[in-house]
Amino acid sequence: MQAQQPAMPADDNAGTADGEQPVDIFTDGACKGNPGAGGWGALLRRGSHEKELFGGEAHTTNNRMELLAVIRALDALTRPSFVRVHTDSQYVQQGISTWIHGWKRKNWRTAAGAPVKNVDLWKALDEAASRHRIEWLWVRGHAGHPGNERADALANRGVSAASGD
Repeated sequence: MQAQQPAMPADDNAGTADGEQPVDIFTDGACKGNPGAGGWGALLRRGSHEKELFGGEAHTTNNRMELLAVIRALDALTRPSFVRVHTDSQYVQQGISTWIHGWKRKNWRTAAGAPVKNVDLWKALDEAASRHRIEWLWVRGHAGHPGNERADALANRGVSAASGD
């Protein structure tokens, strides 16, 4: 399930040194049980424009929902953009910033030689991220960060939709 809204609009170009206004994306995943019913949420903000996305699955894991939140948010952008992704998931932030390079060199295997978990979503995230210039930022979850709190609320809406609550 996913909230249907128009794609993120191109906005005026004021904000970065090259004149491009950044898109801030705040993402979160949630699960009732792990595995269990799960949801993902994303808040996209460019200037004064905002867009909320959420969805869920009946049987999933928290890490899958964290990844899916970022993938869906990046896919909602209508053109290549400078993006700042704010996530409370070190799994996502470290995975895309550091670990993925080794996984790709090792044909999607970990340093121990095991298959990478959630490889389908890591490949989808790698593809979605390749269309943009991205700064990956970790924020502490449940610490009062307004963007993260909104993403958390959206993820929980996804859990409710997926679990029929």
